[in-house]
Amino acid sequence: MSSTSSLATMKKMVQQLRLEASLNRVKVSQAAAELKQFCLQNEAHDPLLTGVSSSTNPFRPPKVCSFL
Repeated sequence: MSSTSSLATMKKMVQQLRLEASLNRVKVSQAAAELKQFCLQNEAHDPLLTGVSSSTNPFRPPKVCSFL
């Protein structure tokens, strides 16, 4: 029984290794350059960089009613 489970484990391992070997790999320098370019292209739309206007901010403190 242990040889059967060992064989099944080895088949799973070979299948996983084949899957990993077939992946398209990208150099870290290329991935970093692409990420930097993406960030620079989209920085105008990033609320963490540009801020959120107080009129459209859903998390602003509620206004107090002065009539009461």
